[in-house]
Amino acid sequence: MNFAEIVRFALRGIGANKLRSVLTMLGILIGVAAVILLVAVGNGSAQSIADRIEALGTNTLTVMSTSRGTGGLTPEVADALDDRVLAPDVASVSPVVSTSATLTYEGAEHEISSFVGTTPGWFTASNFPVESGAAFTADDQAQARRVVVIGQTVAEELFSGVDPVGRQVTVGGALFTITGVLQEKGSSGFQDSNDTAVAPISAVQQVLSGYGALSSILVEARDADMVDTVQSQITTILNQRAGADTYRIQNASQLLETQTETADTFTTLLGAVAAISLLVGGIGITNIMLVTVTERTREIGIRKALGAPRRVILSQFLIEATLLSVIGGGLGVAAAVIGSRFEIVGVQPVIVPSSVALALGVSVLIGLFFGGLPAARAARLRPIDALRYE
Repeated sequence: MNFAEIVRFALRGIGANKLRSVLTMLGILIGVAAVILLVAVGNGSAQSIADRIEALGTNTLTVMSTSRGTGGLTPEVADALDDRVLAPDVASVSPVVSTSATLTYEGAEHEISSFVGTTPGWFTASNFPVESGAAFTADDQAQARRVVVIGQTVAEELFSGVDPVGRQVTVGGALFTITGVLQEKGSSGFQDSNDTAVAPISAVQQVLSGYGALSSILVEARDADMVDTVQSQITTILNQRAGADTYRIQNASQLLETQTETADTFTTLLGAVAAISLLVGGIGITNIMLVTVTERTREIGIRKALGAPRRVILSQFLIEATLLSVIGGGLGVAAAVIGSRFEIVGVQPVIVPSSVALALGVSVLIGLFFGGLPAARAARLRPIDALRYE
């Protein structure tokens, strides 16, 4: 008997009990789809966070205050960092105050958690350019003019179908004139980067935050390769001006590296958890094939009595088990591809091609491994014992 005939007999065996075969393939389908989708969710989450970090610019450093008392990060400290002698590789320094605020326009209100007060250099350093209108100027900052640039979400909430540039919104009881709208920026599933507003720091301090310490200082290096050098330069200045225990520095490139390592671990863990369902599917194949061998004992006895060698019987049942795994695995891949088009827990899954190949390969191995015991049992049956089976 050639291979094609063995496969034909295997397919006939699968088709003999369609419901049982479908249920067996369903177990593999769920396992393969779970592995691919969970790895895709982990990868999508990692990619989303990486995009957000890279969008900030990998040539930036954020100095954040850890001091709860007086002092800490002040405008004077920010000015000291922009020192061409002590910090020659610094391209720009942007002091930042951030507070929550409610914007009101013609009776409509929109609350944002990130109303940013800063200087004009912030737009370039943070890689957050203006899409329409214009950013505020150094003169606006010097004169503490009440002008503001809003994010896309704010524009959609307050000015649906209307150009917001040139219109006025009320913030903290004061009127701010909108000069521009920020370019849309990708967001993670937990925070909308476009739900923000940016104004001159002098105006924000006058109206909203007061003249206390800064929330942070954004430092831009001249080149991404100089970030570590710039960190050393500004650390020396900060230790002298603010004190070593009053700040911490967030390095975008180091943050991206740490995030990547964490994401890889998280994705691997998700894949390992999902792989358990594949193992369960394999156990299901063993049970179903053992039942199949029991039901077809007389058939096996007849075929052996007619001269079918042991390897033919072994091959037939192995092929049956493998086909169940392959078909179920293929359907699982299709289900995962369809599922990846939808957001899962706020994350857009990104399928990893290697996870597809791995899941399919494992499904084939599961068919061979878990189908091996029933196939070996069928091949070991003596014709006389099989023919006597009732």
